[in-house]
Parts: sequence; structure tokens; C-alpha cells
Amino acid sequence: MVTRYDEKGKYFTNIIAKNKLFTYVQTPEYQIQGSVHVRADQRLKDEVNGEDQFIAVTDAQVYDHSGNLLYKCKFMLVNRNQVIWLIPKNEII
Repeated sequence: MVTRYDEKGKYFTNIIAKNKLFTYVQTPEYQIQGSVHVRADQRLKDEVNGEDQFIAVTDAQVYDHSGNLLYKCKFMLVNRNQVIWLIPKNEII
């Protein structure tokens, strides 16, 4: 990692600070439970509405409509066009 400093002492790195947000993602065929990583200065909505076609999900579990666990994986990409809804776990009451 390279750290650069400007003339005022502000530093710059290649690392982008992100918050890990456990999220439920519903697609037409599956429900995905896992973590979506959101930049520290943004909301989940900003990440989903970003320019990238895919949303990265880590520690993902994929379930069918009956609630049967189909897959577990450390990393997966979900096409934004397939997302029906997202719910952060901390928003469920």
C-alpha cells in the first residue's frame, strides 16, 4: 500500500473505507442473505444505485422460495436488474 501526503499533511491511500451491512436481497428466483459493503460516506441506496451493474455480496447464503438453503459462498455478484428488494437486517423490527 502506498500512502501519499499533500502539502497540508492530508494523506491518501488506495484503500476505500466501507461498512459491512448484513442484508436480505430478493430476486425473482432466490433470496440471498449476506453482507453488502457500503462506502463509509454513503447509504445502501447509494451503493445499489451506483454505476456498477453488479452488487457484491460476501458470506452469501442463497435460498429458494421454500426457504431451503441451496448455496453458501464467500463472494458473489448479484445483477442489479434482478433485485426486487433489499432489506438491511438492522431495519427489521
